[in-house]
Amino acid sequence: MSEAVLAVEAPGVSAPGASGARQFWRRLRTQRAALVAAVVVALLVLVALAAPLLTAIEGQDPTTYHPSLVDSARGGVPIGSFGGASAEHWLGVEPQTGRDLFARLVYGARVSLGVALAATVVQVAIGVVLGVAAALGSRWVDQVLSRLTDVIVAMPLMIMALALLAIVPSSFPRPVLVALVIGLIAWGNIAKIVRAQTLTLKGLDYVAAARLSGWGTWRIARRELLPGIAAPVITYAALLVPANITVEAALSFLGVGVKPPTPSWGQMLTAADVWYQAAPQYLLLPAGALFVTVLALTVLGDGVRTALDPRAASRLRIGTGRRREAKA
Repeated sequence: MSEAVLAVEAPGVSAPGASGARQFWRRLRTQRAALVAAVVVALLVLVALAAPLLTAIEGQDPTTYHPSLVDSARGGVPIGSFGGASAEHWLGVEPQTGRDLFARLVYGARVSLGVALAATVVQVAIGVVLGVAAALGSRWVDQVLSRLTDVIVAMPLMIMALALLAIVPSSFPRPVLVALVIGLIAWGNIAKIVRAQTLTLKGLDYVAAARLSGWGTWRIARRELLPGIAAPVITYAALLVPANITVEAALSFLGVGVKPPTPSWGQMLTAADVWYQAAPQYLLLPAGALFVTVLALTVLGDGVRTALDPRAASRLRIGTGRRREAKA
């Protein structure tokens, strides 16, 4: 058995493993808000994945026009109460076009969640690779990558995204393009976090033992450093998803994101800004879905951060103990 393995198993040095995963789930289960948020997120993902099935049960699709369901004399206001809600159209229809709102809402969830998750994966992949490379590379490599990261962090995301999305041909799949643009522009913060965490782990005994045992740099990074930076990376990634949903919605609202007829919550909000009085459900439904999704993901991300940070749990136990002593 190598010295690196012995060092990892030595008393006082904790290595990631099954026990760490059990501790994480035990801490997460104690946070009721995070559990509720996890259930909400799971339901949203299930609705997004089952969008074709749900719309088939309703008997509608997100692109078919129903001009007979809107009042052309009033500018295209849906006929009937609650925006034309009925047994055939569960949440009513879209003003002017008569497209089914339920179908567009659930298909919009696929676009919003899919773009946000794909952008997060791109950000995490680039940030982890460049952060670890900067921390383990030579001083020259560290300086170059750190300056590049500073430039990316200082770059205004919305302005750069608007410029890039405006010049790319419309034939390129828009959801894929939006995810790539967000991911390629907004990886700077996670790269800084990974670099700082990797520099901290480099000085620990078990990493030094692995180096003395003859392991190469990238083997040390893969076997010893990557498990150590998993917690902050997962925490930050959980908080990136709601931020990316908001960015995608903002880009679609500004008209450079997902293009019609593909439904998106931000795109629906763009079209609803003139209908908030005549057909308020057309504005409230995508806005409410966006609000609930971002709130649930933010609460879940904060719960993951607390569960992965033993110091936060220790502070919580200390504070609880002091309050009990004060009551006694």
